[in-house]
Amino acid sequence: MHNEIQQSNPPLLEFKNLTVIKNNGMKVLDSIDITINVGENIAIIGPNGSGKSSLIKAITREFYPLPDGKETIYKIWGNESWNVSDLRYLLGIVSNDLQQACALRISARDIVLSGFFSSIGLYRHIVTREIENKVDDVLDFLEVSHLAGRSMVTLSSGEARRVLIARALVHDPKALVLDEPTNSLDLHAFSKFLGLMRKIACSGTNIILVTHHLQDIIPEISRVILIKDGKIFKDGNKEEVLSKENISELFEVKAEIFARNGYYHALV
Repeated sequence: MHNEIQQSNPPLLEFKNLTVIKNNGMKVLDSIDITINVGENIAIIGPNGSGKSSLIKAITREFYPLPDGKETIYKIWGNESWNVSDLRYLLGIVSNDLQQACALRISARDIVLSGFFSSIGLYRHIVTREIENKVDDVLDFLEVSHLAGRSMVTLSSGEARRVLIARALVHDPKALVLDEPTNSLDLHAFSKFLGLMRKIACSGTNIILVTHHLQDIIPEISRVILIKDGKIFKDGNKEEVLSKENISELFEVKAEIFARNGYYHALV
């Protein structure tokens, strides 16, 4: 079934020779080649300043590639031109920037509801019974119904993160993009969050995880991309890419890698 899906649909993401230069002249992505098919769960790993956040902004069309004379492919779901608001039906994005923007005296339920309107909070929006039912289903699925009436500013980091995932999932996107999702989580919240990612992956939604923590990589992720200095350093099977040689060179530190119960850990 997985092969049939890949053959009948275009790649979820297809980038070739993707180069991004910021206004200050700094090259943040350098000739990036990435293809992600429907059904793939992947992790993108790199140190701070490696280009991970810039790659996310290229995916969300906040950054656009620089024409440099080379053949450039910049497609999402087979199309090069997108209305940014329409991308939410394909890609659900959860980032620390979004979490900060949503830290308001607005109920968690209204934050999830506003995902239907690409807003933060409700402003004369018409909320139908169908929308209400969908929100209830997603809150139940993510086990956060008890947070619906709470103000976002009263939630812990882990609780707020789960509410924002609910907001991202209301459109049943093809993929959920998680940008450094476990930052600031304590051990209990971290463990609960990993279980949540596994549940989402098993439900059929692609996981695209962007992180610098190996322990964030759930067993359902089979492919890992390493990024360094704005370039793809390694891309391939998780077991091959997550070697002590690769991780040591990526982070410029001598590291030992070990796997346990499907999770990877680094010791320095």
